Amino acid sequence: IMEKEAPAHPYWPRELSIPGYRANDRSMPEILAFLFSVSGILLAGTWLWTGRSSCLGSGRRLALCWFAVCGFIHWVIEGWFSLYYHVIPSDQSFLSQLWKEYSKGDSRYVIADNFTVCMETITAWAWGPLSVWTVLAFLYNKPYRFVLQLVVSLGQLYGDVLYFYTEYRDGFSHSEMGHPLYFWFYFVFMNALWIIIPSLLILDAWRHLSTAQALSDRARGPRGRSKGE
Repeated sequence: IMEKEAPAHPYWPRELSIPGYRANDRSMPEILAFLFSVSGILLAGTWLWTGRSSCLGSGRRLALCWFAVCGFIHWVIEGWFSLYYHVIPSDQSFLSQLWKEYSKGDSRYVIADNFTVCMETITAWAWGPLSVWTVLAFLYNKPYRFVLQLVVSLGQLYGDVLYFYTEYRDGFSHSEMGHPLYFWFYFVFMNALWIIIPSLLILDAWRHLSTAQALSDRARGPRGRSKGE
């Protein structure tokens, strides 16, 4: 009996066919160091930049640091995927290698899965620019700043819930279930951030918008209300 030939890739399910796949020539520490270094620089830079504004408290400054990092991840990293998803398995550009590394936690990214391509394209070109706009809106105290926070956070939460739910329906078949790095860190932890933080920011925006509406209603008084209200 002939033994099964081992797959020429590290992804799950193991029988996955990835035509033209080329293994990364950059190491995992090198790729993660880039991602976390750039994110760290953006966090520090945004924290210092927002510190110039006397009307922003520590919590609000942290929220803007989050949106700044989201702008980078959505617009640059996920934007790369949305443009080059069809060549990533064989491409050796740095960002393509980053996606091949991440795909060890979710192989949908190296097979151009329809949901993943559509979701990441919307994330890149909608939530990326809007995340940057949210930072600027708070810095310049624009009246629509909490509307932007609500819209972006709700979009992020919705996309991430679908991301987890579609993989749940597939039986978590695109990762090595239980692997401490690929499953729990890459797939679960790194994506859970876009469940937890947007949820908190949605509640925060809800509270501020509700307060503003209540003050507006009070200022108008009974005479300012229309007959339908």
